[in-house]
Amino acid sequence: MDFFIQGFLVCGGLIIAIGAQNAFVLKQGLLKNNILPIILTCFACDFVLISLGVLGLGFIISESQAATVALAIVGAIFLFVYGARAFRSVYKGNATLELTNDNNIQQSTWKAILATLAITLLNPHVYLDCFAIIGGIAGTIPADSKILFLAGALCTSLLWFFGLGYGARLLIPLFKHPITWRILDFSIGVVMWAIAFNLAKFAWQLHH
Repeated sequence: MDFFIQGFLVCGGLIIAIGAQNAFVLKQGLLKNNILPIILTCFACDFVLISLGVLGLGFIISESQAATVALAIVGAIFLFVYGARAFRSVYKGNATLELTNDNNIQQSTWKAILATLAITLLNPHVYLDCFAIIGGIAGTIPADSKILFLAGALCTSLLWFFGLGYGARLLIPLFKHPITWRILDFSIGVVMWAIAFNLAKFAWQLHH
């Protein structure tokens, strides 16, 4: 279960970070605009990309000690930067979510799905997250435990997008307050730095 929890926390720390996709899902949830197809599309993208990262690239990486060390170090650096950015947001306290008044605009289901695919797959960070970071971390995990790690990561994705989409009307008023963003960013920063430290420690021990 340790690997399940690790996968849950790693994916959670990455997916909860404020970004275009989350803002898009929040907005559509607020407008009640095709929210189920949008949620399922987001999860389907995560399912494919995270699975490739954990079972595909992660397996290839695990076969090479040099690649494992290198990606563990790269993953630690990226996670440290993610955490630093989160702590910076806590310090500045200027995170906001802007929604336009277009409540009367309702897209067709296919247009909503295509828009979701575009905002997800055209963002280069999704590949960095799924391949470099999640795939890199998976490369440090024993082969028989990768499924648990993957299950934890996918569980986070499913819970997050359903909670975000259907809980949007409750979350939007809450996240209008800067203190809420600060609490969220602080939690993300702590998780990211803790994982970065463990990755760096793993790389050091493996190299020596």
